Amino acid sequence: MTLIAVGQLALAVGHAEANRAAARDAIVRAAAEGARLVVLPELANSGYVFDGAEEARGLAEHLTGPTVSGWTALAREHDLVIVGGFCERDDDGAVRNSAVLVDAGGPRAVYRKAHLWGDEPDFFVPGAQPPPVIETAVGRVGLLICYDAEFPEWVRIPALAGADILAIPANWPAGTSPAGERSALVVNVQAAAYANRVFVALADRCGAERGAGWTGGSVLAGPDGYPLAGPVLADRPVLLVADCDLRRARDKALGPRNDIHADRRTDLYRS
Repeated sequence: MTLIAVGQLALAVGHAEANRAAARDAIVRAAAEGARLVVLPELANSGYVFDGAEEARGLAEHLTGPTVSGWTALAREHDLVIVGGFCERDDDGAVRNSAVLVDAGGPRAVYRKAHLWGDEPDFFVPGAQPPPVIETAVGRVGLLICYDAEFPEWVRIPALAGADILAIPANWPAGTSPAGERSALVVNVQAAAYANRVFVALADRCGAERGAGWTGGSVLAGPDGYPLAGPVLADRPVLLVADCDLRRARDKALGPRNDIHADRRTDLYRS
């Protein structure tokens, strides 16, 4: 079993030091509880509600900047795998909405969000590479970011590539749900876990920002689609933790005669 932690953080645009401190505190607490993998929200260094492209550029960091360097130091100190979202300025100077996976050896992979939401095209260059799957000490981790999870064909790419768990930094905007129903965003993530028989660790955020609110829907779902921890669905910082047997994600059987991947009719559809 592997203890997985998801940190729902209160973040604020432009308050990089405070944002990094919130992430650091969540990571240290997760390590103290025995976690081996920690997932943090989208744009955890910068906040989200930019007042323009120049503000986003001013808050963007290179992969060697203080946010990722700090996460690497914590991964090394506590023997962790850490996935977090950050506002990135890449080697070509483009500003990206990115997620990084680091372990004790340093950054292992950077994924740039391919599906940009709302005003994000005003600030970010979209990614053009599929979600990576990284072999780590805890298992095979696939990376997505927020709105990417709305596209089943995109989610299936890392699932077919052998991911045991999908780590998804997110900033889900607040919305309304019918009485007695949970957010459809959470339902969609649970469905993705079930449809691909993988674990999903989604880290949402909290804390009102320039008039914007958030779902606060952080959740850790098992390959049967049911939550192992969360969803939070509250505007407060939370650290979710759950023991996960990631080997379960390598069995795609639904019964003696069915397999969720082998039964795909690729002769009838492309993916």
